This record gives sequence, C-alpha cells and structure tokens, in this order.
Amino acid sequence: MSSNVSRRNFLKSSVATGLVLASPLAMPGLSRAASRPQITHGLQSGDVDANSGMIWARSDRPAQMMVEVDTTGSFETPRRLAPINALPDSDFAVKRLLENLPSDQDIFYRVAFADLNDVNAVSEPMTGRFRTAPASRRNIRFAWSGDTAGQGWGIDTDRGGMKTYATMAKHQPDFFIHSGDTIYADGPMKETVELKDGTVWKNIVTEEKSKVAETLDEYRGQWKYNLMDENLKAFNAEVPTFFQWDDHEVVNNWSSSKDLLSDDRYSEKNIHLLAARAGRAFHELAPIRYTPAEPGRVYRKIAYGPLLDVFFLDLRSYRGPNGASMEDTMTPASRILGAEQLAWLKRELLNSNATWKVVACDMPIGLIVWDNWKDQAGAEAVANGDHGAPKGRELEFADLLRFIKTADIDNIVWLTADVHYTAAHYYNPDKAQFQDFKPFWEFVSGPIHAGTFGPNDLDMTFGPELKYIKAPTAEQGANLPPSMGLQFFGLVDIDGQSEQLTVRLMDRDDVELHTVTLDPIRKA
Repeated sequence: MSSNVSRRNFLKSSVATGLVLASPLAMPGLSRAASRPQITHGLQSGDVDANSGMIWARSDRPAQMMVEVDTTGSFETPRRLAPINALPDSDFAVKRLLENLPSDQDIFYRVAFADLNDVNAVSEPMTGRFRTAPASRRNIRFAWSGDTAGQGWGIDTDRGGMKTYATMAKHQPDFFIHSGDTIYADGPMKETVELKDGTVWKNIVTEEKSKVAETLDEYRGQWKYNLMDENLKAFNAEVPTFFQWDDHEVVNNWSSSKDLLSDDRYSEKNIHLLAARAGRAFHELAPIRYTPAEPGRVYRKIAYGPLLDVFFLDLRSYRGPNGASMEDTMTPASRILGAEQLAWLKRELLNSNATWKVVACDMPIGLIVWDNWKDQAGAEAVANGDHGAPKGRELEFADLLRFIKTADIDNIVWLTADVHYTAAHYYNPDKAQFQDFKPFWEFVSGPIHAGTFGPNDLDMTFGPELKYIKAPTAEQGANLPPSMGLQFFGLVDIDGQSEQLTVRLMDRDDVELHTVTLDPIRKA
C-alpha cells in the first residue's frame, strides 16, 4: 500500500501540531494544558470488516469521547460523530463501532476527550487508522501470534521494550490476530531479573503487576501495563487487532476445576468470580465487538472480503473441567468448544463463500498440553496423549473434522499459539488413528513477548506431521527471556490474482524461518 509512508508521516505530524477536534461542547482555545483530560494508553482498533470497525480509547477522568472520521489524514471533510461518555464504571475506557464505512479504504479516526466537569477542557487529540476489508479480490496480509508480557518478562526500555510489535509493524499487515494470553494476570513481575549471560533484565513494574490479579481493577491494570509499551501503542495506531483469549487472562490453566486453595498468592479462591472479573476487563480494554445476545462472547466470524473469512474460537469459556477427559462418548465434562459454539462453527463454515477459511484457535489440536506438567497428567488442551481413537475433548474435534469432510469444505487453515514456540503441522489422515477427515495445516506461533518454552510432544490421534519447528534446545532450557530472540510471529499473504495463501513463520529479528504456499482447491 503505497500511501503508508504518508500515513505514518501524518500520524507524527498530527501529534506535533496538536490538531483539535471541533465540538459544540468545547472551546479548546480556552483550555489550560494542565487541566485537560489525557488519553492515557493510545488508541486501538479491531474487528474490522468491509463496512465497519471498532475503535477504543481511555480517558483519565469522566469525559465525553469525541470522534471524527475521514478517508484522508488531512481531515478536510470529516464526519463528526455524536460524543459518548467515558465513566468510572468502565475505568474511563470506551469503545465505539464506526459504521457505514466504504470498503477497501483507508479510514482515519481522530479522538479527543472533553471533561464532563469542565466542557472547556479538551484533551490533545490522537489519530489512528485502519483499512476496511475489500469487496473485491486484492492482496491481503495479516499477522498472528500470542503471549504478551508473560513469565515475568515485562517492559525493559533499555532493551527496546516489546520489540516484536515493531517488527510486525514493518510488514504493514491489514490486521493482527492475537491468539490469546493477551495478558498474564497470574504473572507478577520483579523489577530486576539476573540473566545467565550476567546482564540484568529491568522491568517497569506497576502496582497491579507486582501481584496476581484478583480484583477488577487489578485485571484492568494488567491490560494497562501492556499499553505502556511504545512499540505496542505505535502498532495499535496503525494495525487493527482481532483478539482471542486463553487461560492467563484469568489464571494459568483455568477451568471450573481449578483449585486455588493451596495457592497462597490468592486471597480470592473462587475461580468463577475471578473469571467474571477477568472477562469484564477483557471486554472493556480490548476493541472486540459487543454481542448483545451474549455480551461476554469471544467466538465470532470476521468476513474479510471474497478471499477470506476468519473464525475465532474460544476453547476456554465453555470447556468442562480440566482432568483426564478420557470418555469414549460425548459428555458435558468432555467438551472444550461447547455444543452451541460447535454448531455455530459448522454452520458458518458451511455457509462461507470465501476462498480461504482461517480458523484462529487459541490452543493447538495435536500438541499435548498437560494440566499437571509435573506428573504429565490431565488434558489442558485438546489432545489427551494416548495416541489412540478420539476420547474426551478430542471427540468434538473428530466430529468437526468429519463434518468438514462430509460437507466437502475445502481451503481451511488453522492458526494457533499457546505453546511459546513456532511450528508447522500437517494433519494427515493416512498417519492418524481417526482417519475420517480431510488433511489440513496448522501453524503455531508465539510468544510475542514472553518466556520461550517447548517443544511439546504430538498426539497421533489426528495424524499430525511435524514439518518445521523452532524451539529452545535442551541446553538452552526453558523460560528463555525475549532478549535471546526466540520470539515469534506468523505472516499470512493471500494473492489477489492467484488466490494462493502463503504462511511465513518469522522471528523477532525479522528472519523468515519457514514458508508454506498453498494453492486453493477449486470445485469443478
């Protein structure tokens, strides 16, 4: 997109010149800078389709969010939207759905806050942008990864902060899929960590990041911590993020069976209450769309033009308790998608007319992730580790894969994160114990900025073949700091002419590690 350079220059100049929103409520010329509201954590956008997109900002006080929208960065003919309130009950964070937008168009939005207690006090404005999805075929590029600020590795400004976001931004993706573990609510940080090479990692530490999150404000503080990083704020101003969640938004490996009685870090032991607070913070602080029928819903589809539909799954909210999960027949306890989400996914895949159907899954299908790593017991993800016929949580995925084959749905690609290394898996029914499915690819990436682990073993129920992997060696150990460079993201390019889909596995230093190009299957 040739206009990206001018957009970037505009974003810099808009801050420097202090562009001011016109509003019948405010008289910015009379405002004193010290008394103005502040936009505290930059801007975010998300869930962009052909005609709409969600934007987000946060004030430091009760205020009205004023928004102007235009298709050029000069805002010569802006559309001014009615103001909406940022109030204490949402921690002064506010989201707004921009609607009736032209397709395949750069959209610039400018945000300012007017103090509800002094209408003459107006914040300095900020400007963001995104591009709407196309209505016709064009090249599409997007990135994905997961795991931000985990395992005690926070923002070290001397080391450049969360540098993977800056690397991804260089590729100018249309959007970014954050595949979960968007925060680490259960991961307190220390101010300093001594590294094996003799250097010291220096974290910025806030009050909320010094302990595990339990209260609503503490969960909110986990999100606000990440938004202190300059790389992430710059990324958010230019690239919409489509969010999922996983376990660390609440607590490690959470399900209804999570027992915190022996965890002295928690005074609140009720996992259901913690999950409710975490879910509210997630929806307040991320630019995810609001679903009136189920306000906390994460699973959804984003239609991104004729070449791409993205299906976002939620393997956390509807699962049965973590544990053995070795039933031969489907029970409520063995579910991980849940009956309603599974029916939705089947229906949406069947009705999709897009060339490519990308399933963004917050956990891998065939990698073994234990709930109890010490004893290697209990399924935390899908695979149960017995390499046999589907049991427990594998039953839902067997049902789904069989449905895809029976309905003759092609061009499905799975993207995931969670395991803190990068890999490419090809699921081959000829190598599987359960064979009633079409072969497919699953690509794993992450972490963005967290400890590096792995690799995990593969369960052969669905016949995964390891085509590529980059993970720590035995000599390197586990929980490697981001400074070692084993931070990963993926890039997906869809060619507007050939409709080929290319996946590139990348590292933080922008090295291309592995590439797979897939030709679309076309019906005769």
